[in-house]
Amino acid sequence: MGEPFDPYRDALVIEQKTIWPAELAHLSAEEKARIEKSLHADASAAAELDYVRLHAGFCRTITVTAADVERLRGVHS
Repeated sequence: MGEPFDPYRDALVIEQKTIWPAELAHLSAEEKARIEKSLHADASAAAELDYVRLHAGFCRTITVTAADVERLRGVHS
């Protein structure tokens, strides 16, 4: 489980990282790109979110879950 969305730290994000678990390897590169873009555009809705402190800000790390994929498939179907 990740951290809650933090508007202060999110405003200081200078890097983004997305982790794709093996169970979602079947998704196409196009679908992964679309989902990744949507998740980072609305980070507060991501199921697993972490902030890693960097020298000049934060790296927002989102671990994609099956629930994220299903939610975003419903939005973009």
